[in-house]
Amino acid sequence: MQDDKPVKYTYTHREKDRIFEKEFMPHLDAMYNFAYRLTYDEDDAKDLVQDTYLKAYRFIQSFQEGTNAKAWLYRILKNSFINDYRKKSKQPGKVDYQEVENFYNSDDVDESITVDLRVDAIKDMIGDEVSMALNSLAIDFRTVIILCDLEGFTYEEMAKILDIPIGTVRSRLHRARNLLKEKLHSYASSMGFK
Repeated sequence: MQDDKPVKYTYTHREKDRIFEKEFMPHLDAMYNFAYRLTYDEDDAKDLVQDTYLKAYRFIQSFQEGTNAKAWLYRILKNSFINDYRKKSKQPGKVDYQEVENFYNSDDVDESITVDLRVDAIKDMIGDEVSMALNSLAIDFRTVIILCDLEGFTYEEMAKILDIPIGTVRSRLHRARNLLKEKLHSYASSMGFK
């Protein structure tokens, strides 16, 4: 009977620091880009990357030096995002009503400017149809598109990152691309593509 217990590697403090600098830090920008594509919020993306790197250092004994550090980090980030997403989806939205009330009761508020600010915010969000279509996909489909088509991971690497069989990666990617194609059909037609 095979023991499925994860292998633990023993590193000195100096070795941990060296591995962290040499193998993990070069992927910082790619990790931020992935986190931003998942969250679509700069602060949330930075928090997610920071959480990922803290976990990577804390659990570095689970990483085998010389293996694919980028895929290992992506897996930590993806799991952190999903866990955080689940927590947030179970919590009701939080609004500081005192702050809202204070703002609208202040002498500084100009109702016409407030309306214009909301219109400007919405106008800025409509700019990139592709990003909007990608963002509208379920997280499982969005993640495979990001990992494969934007980050260039192989099916094998994606299977490890997502902890699913390669066949599931292929079928999920196929379905995600079809969903994205459906969402972008009218936009493509308006741009002259058939």
